[in-house]
Amino acid sequence: MTSFKLRLISVLLAASALGAQAQGTARPDFQSPTPPSGKLETRFSAPSKVIPVDRIVAVVNDEVITANDLNERVSLVVKQLQRQGGQLPSADVLQRQILERMINDLVQVQMGKENGIKVDDLTLERAIERIAQENNMTIIQFRQALEKDGIRYPRFREDIRNEILTARLREREVENSIVVTDAEVDTEIAREAKESSGDSEYRLSHVLVLVPAQATQDQIEQRRRRALQALSELRRGTSFAQVAATYSDAPDATQGGNLGWRASGRLPSLFLDAIEKLQPGETSDILRSPNGFHIVKLLEKRGKAAAQGVQQTHVRHILIRAREGLSEGEAREKLQRLRERIVNGADFAEIAKLNSEDASATKGGDLGWVAAGDTVPEFERVMNTLRDNEVSPPIQTPFGWHLVQVLERRSDEMSADRKKVAARQAIRARKGDEAYQDWLRQARDRAFVENRLDEK
Repeated sequence: MTSFKLRLISVLLAASALGAQAQGTARPDFQSPTPPSGKLETRFSAPSKVIPVDRIVAVVNDEVITANDLNERVSLVVKQLQRQGGQLPSADVLQRQILERMINDLVQVQMGKENGIKVDDLTLERAIERIAQENNMTIIQFRQALEKDGIRYPRFREDIRNEILTARLREREVENSIVVTDAEVDTEIAREAKESSGDSEYRLSHVLVLVPAQATQDQIEQRRRRALQALSELRRGTSFAQVAATYSDAPDATQGGNLGWRASGRLPSLFLDAIEKLQPGETSDILRSPNGFHIVKLLEKRGKAAAQGVQQTHVRHILIRAREGLSEGEAREKLQRLRERIVNGADFAEIAKLNSEDASATKGGDLGWVAAGDTVPEFERVMNTLRDNEVSPPIQTPFGWHLVQVLERRSDEMSADRKKVAARQAIRARKGDEAYQDWLRQARDRAFVENRLDEK
């Protein structure tokens, strides 16, 4: 965006097209009245100016994506690419790339709904409030900024709802099935110890040319030639961002293929082996994985931040869950009343024992010492903003509504147990990224997709 950056910017560049309906096809006005004379007379209206109408550019199962949906998304992506200062790919290439993203997103949204995943309005409004706050804006200012940038607020709102829905779908379908063994954790810890004094964080861009599941040899060869063509353009000096936007099938293609900074633990060994041979600014040869063909560019590398010391927070909370007979709003109001009592001198621990619905209630809501990654992001974000002994307003997480109080903070040497937790999280994140790409490819192959972009 021109004046702010969205945490969930991916939904602006690859959002799903929901609820779109194709309009009817215009036809000439035709009349064949019978005049008083009794003679049959056929009369056409005078030619009128042709008014363009919307048309279907893709069918995804029982829903459609229209040309208006696609054009709106293309306009947003063009603005984004122009701000990055890169050269735009041709209009038809950009249209095809963005339509593919929209199809993939719509497939996921449909699967989420089929699996009974819902995002209520309260959760949606809280998510939008957090985005506005992170951009130092009120909701009204944020909405005005969106509209100034040509983004319709109702569409943005539904895009965020779909983003939350697909995140929950990914967690259910992919991340919950990931298994990390103790042997993998031990190997990860040994690798991190070996790399602790070297460069272990990388800023990368990449191109992915997907190969369909159960692809024939002819299909694989066709995709390989496409990857070769992308590599050839890079060797001739075409910007990586333009090549990614033109050839890549990855969700970040329209953002120049930028992966941002990745710790080595978050990268597949295929990438690590390649980038260890590269200097900043260099590009790899074509890499083959089960998902397809990759080209990786190393932009920067740096030493990992010292991890021997870890910031810990001693925190306690009160949890109220919405349930039958207690709505989300009522749970929030109950916590607000409890907070007023605490601020006016009531004992936090005693109120937690009587009211909290968490296992920590018997300990006065005390969660002990926690570090980054130990709690869900919503909880951690608020915890990190509190002063010692300050009580937060009611906040919502996937577990329910909370009051959070920070007691004290410390910096402690990372224990062996903490190292195992961090290693397990790194492995899970890496496996999750790889498994998600494979799952998405299979989901797309199972869906009925009819691409009508080239139809006239």
